[in-house]
Amino acid sequence: MRTLIAELKATDGGKRKVSVCGWVHRIRDLGKVCFVLLRDRTGQVQLVLDRKPEFSVESVLRVTGSVAANAKAPGGLEIQVRELEVLSAAAPDLPLPVNQDPARLSLEAVLDHRMISLRNPKILSVFRLQSAILKFFAAHMRNEGFTEVKTSKLIGTGTEGGTGLFAVEYFDTQVYLAQSPQFYKQAMIASGLERVFEIGAAYRAEKHETPRHLNEYVSLDVEMAFIESEQELMDLEVRILKSIFAGLAAENRAELEVWEADVPAPDDVERIPRLSHEEAREIAAARAGRRVYEINPEAERLLCEWAREEHGIDAVFVTAFPRKKRPFYTHPLENRYTRSFDLLFRGLEITTGGQRINDYAMLLESASRFGLEADSLRDYLDIFKYGCPPHGGFAIGLERLTQKILGLDNVKEASLFPRDRRRIRP
Repeated sequence: MRTLIAELKATDGGKRKVSVCGWVHRIRDLGKVCFVLLRDRTGQVQLVLDRKPEFSVESVLRVTGSVAANAKAPGGLEIQVRELEVLSAAAPDLPLPVNQDPARLSLEAVLDHRMISLRNPKILSVFRLQSAILKFFAAHMRNEGFTEVKTSKLIGTGTEGGTGLFAVEYFDTQVYLAQSPQFYKQAMIASGLERVFEIGAAYRAEKHETPRHLNEYVSLDVEMAFIESEQELMDLEVRILKSIFAGLAAENRAELEVWEADVPAPDDVERIPRLSHEEAREIAAARAGRRVYEINPEAERLLCEWAREEHGIDAVFVTAFPRKKRPFYTHPLENRYTRSFDLLFRGLEITTGGQRINDYAMLLESASRFGLEADSLRDYLDIFKYGCPPHGGFAIGLERLTQKILGLDNVKEASLFPRDRRRIRP
């Protein structure tokens, strides 16, 4: 029976035979003895062989032997190998080294050889942590009475204005990849579920080439009924982030340490300040030494620096965005502004959300104001024509959240197989 590397103990020394399987991470041949570092999903262990092996790095082995303590070996243990089987031999011409610090490699090299670079333990740790984020997010949502839904990613029309959409051939017609599950989330609110969430892909056909943008990303979407204002949504996101950060601190310390990263403490998350769009512009302008017309990437960084200095956490909610900068379904606030918000975290916007219009007549007026035809919104408008409670929601970008937790330079590093203007492989 296979033993996981993490289950090996020094007390096993010579007392029982163990069998482990994994990938050859490194080979060190000293002539009379050869040390091989083997890794599996739980860790690494040193193998001791009495001759130079005939396999190369990344070959897959099954070895049997006895465990011995060795303070110089990784984890303080090694296996004296008695039997060895090569389950799959690796070609010796690896396109990039798997056993080195990926900081030595260019991002292009890492992504061009993604199938191999994912074997690097440090790179792989990004996605171990990302998996944990998903686990803690979903657990929190269920604990608060939310139902998980899965909505279609093929839509018939560009209901938010038709810009930034990927067209797809669909039998004898053309459809589009969904930018978000927004309208479907609202339909499920009106269905009577009241509280829903979705973890799914979203697509934006925007010609960006920046460290913060992807054309395909994972969105953590939330929608909640019977709210009084957008403030309740920000309260909910605070609770979600506290759960995620607490979970990572408790269960993913190893991944955080690999990247020399940390997460905010629960009390710190409670202190995230809330600024109106106008207040945020004024603070950013004061720090930049010039007028700031919008909350652009530079302003996001300046605002998070301000929040860290003034409130002890580099995160800030920016609220009350101008109506022209938000979708037509966003609930207005004193006509010119909206009941909406962004969450900026460590210099980057990771969340957009707000209260939605639930009144049918108000929604028709807003659609007209934005130049949208009611006929093109027929299915969507039916949600509100036949009764929909006050509600709102938000979406958290999974890759951006991962990027900022670990301090990655580029959001593409937080995507398993990133898609941008030039990259559609592997």
